[in-house]
Amino acid sequence: MEVDVFSVAIVDEQPVSRAGMEKLVSDDPALEVVASVGAIDDLPHTGRDAYCVVIVDLPAHGGGRALEIISRVAGIGRPLVCASWEQPPTLLATIRAGARGCITRHTEQTAVRDALRIVAKGGFYLCPRLVGRFQTELTRQADDDPSGLAPREVETLRWIALGFTHAQVATRMGLSQATVNTYAKRIRAKLNVSNKAELTRMAIELGHLTESRQTYPAA
Repeated sequence: MEVDVFSVAIVDEQPVSRAGMEKLVSDDPALEVVASVGAIDDLPHTGRDAYCVVIVDLPAHGGGRALEIISRVAGIGRPLVCASWEQPPTLLATIRAGARGCITRHTEQTAVRDALRIVAKGGFYLCPRLVGRFQTELTRQADDDPSGLAPREVETLRWIALGFTHAQVATRMGLSQATVNTYAKRIRAKLNVSNKAELTRMAIELGHLTESRQTYPAA
């Protein structure tokens, strides 16, 4: 009886852990490693849905870069994300960016294989170790942002992403421009971005900006 074999790509900047994942995947007859690289830019792009599943080990202190990696991976395969989850991005932000599964670096090998099979078949997998954390994120107050932004920082991010200058944001929020400048600096640090284009992208990924951007013209 012929068994379906699912193609797996591995993205991990750590050679030792990448080799371990290669071994884990190769030991499962239903899984086949077709690519193993240290960075997303090194992953062969052979078209959309090129891989059944792409397991991505998020770099430490990845911030906004981590969400960008997940979004890019989602265009060529189903992302199964592995991280410590002790720093951003959160589980919710990761899922919003396109992840189809989330595991930790301490997830049991059998569970990792289960996760790979489930994601490869089009399902969603959450490591049991992460269930409590995920429930906590879901039950946060509505004004508590999963990226770690304070409510006023979220508001500032929205205005900036909509095209307003810091002076215009200050007027609309009833703040001094110096305070808005401080908020903007904190936002860039928390999201690990360096310019307005990246801020706008992050605002969209985090669900703070919708298609109705022309509702509030900055002019």
